Amino acid sequence: MPAPSTHSTRPSLADGQTWSRSGQAQSAPASASHVSAFDPWIEVHAANLRHNAADVARLTKRPVLAVIKNNGYGLGAVNVAKVLDGQAAIAGFAVVKLQEALNLRDEGVTKPVLLMGPVDEVDLRLIVSRSIMPMVYTPIGDLLQREAARLGRSIPIHVCVDTGIGRVGVPYLSAAPLIRDLASRKGITIEGTMMTFTEDLEFDKEQRRRFSALADDLRVAGVRLGRLHAASTYTLFQHDDAAFDMVRPGMALLGIYPEARFKALGRLDLRTALALRVRVAYVKKLAAGTSAGYERAYMAKQDTWIATLPIGHTDGWPRLAAKGARVRINGRMYPVVASVSASHTIVEIGGEQTVRAGDIATLFDWQDGSRPEDVAAASAASVYDLTMHLNPLLVRRIV
Repeated sequence: MPAPSTHSTRPSLADGQTWSRSGQAQSAPASASHVSAFDPWIEVHAANLRHNAADVARLTKRPVLAVIKNNGYGLGAVNVAKVLDGQAAIAGFAVVKLQEALNLRDEGVTKPVLLMGPVDEVDLRLIVSRSIMPMVYTPIGDLLQREAARLGRSIPIHVCVDTGIGRVGVPYLSAAPLIRDLASRKGITIEGTMMTFTEDLEFDKEQRRRFSALADDLRVAGVRLGRLHAASTYTLFQHDDAAFDMVRPGMALLGIYPEARFKALGRLDLRTALALRVRVAYVKKLAAGTSAGYERAYMAKQDTWIATLPIGHTDGWPRLAAKGARVRINGRMYPVVASVSASHTIVEIGGEQTVRAGDIATLFDWQDGSRPEDVAAASAASVYDLTMHLNPLLVRRIV
């Protein structure tokens, strides 16, 4: 295999070092696996993450509960949290998987962490001992009170109310008794009360009315609800009156617009905070009439140079990228052709060999025309799937 070219975005490693999955160079034990120079990698743009968080706070004038679930939407939850942990706008972090919450604490993240996934009695004892807040929507007041007594301190929680999305949460019509019970118990502190919009614009208004009415009645009765929060990234573009006391964006922090039309609204200046890159592994000329890809999906109409990228749908690169996506190599855009297989992507270079093995191919990044939204649109894929399905084994580097 040809040696990679020297103009890499990845700094060279010293002898005895390897890349960590969080993107930092570290000393490699004798048994450590090494990352190939031809393996795909993800770049996490720290300055853009901070900018996006600050811009959400500017728009809403509210503290930001950063949702970094599903491996930080592809960036790595720990990576995002470490970048944002010191930001004044960030009130805390929210995840769904227990292991992600524990990872944040293991890596020294200091701000509040909300676990939005379900927990049982064993999980609860573990998470409260690690200062992780559970999201509560069932009558577990007795259990929480016992754990608080065992720890000798109050346990902070967030209460989830279902105003119509139907997934989890105490139904809004029966929420008041549960919330009163939790708020009345010694050793339990309600730090937040939350709901989730369905993103049906008309029904969202009814959801907001239900949530506000419940909160108003409880507050008049002297029940402490903590910060009310409901607004996800999508909601930031749809409802000016849904910020309540705190907002709960996810994809906005990555600098990604959930729908292309939102960018034109000018409400937020989102800057993409991730890039997916890989080195060209192989370049060759196909003679006219020669095929490439499974089922001979590509046929060269004339003598044509193609490049093989060692990245495929197992890495999270969509199968449908061959339907219209383009990648950037040496400043030029080239179409993805044939078919995306598990580990390979073929790019049409053209009649001249303008690409060499070892050149860096950018599948998406923060440049206009190469943003994740652009790739998703060209591939008829969801931008959420594009980032959240990135293989967790890929190296992630903070740049």
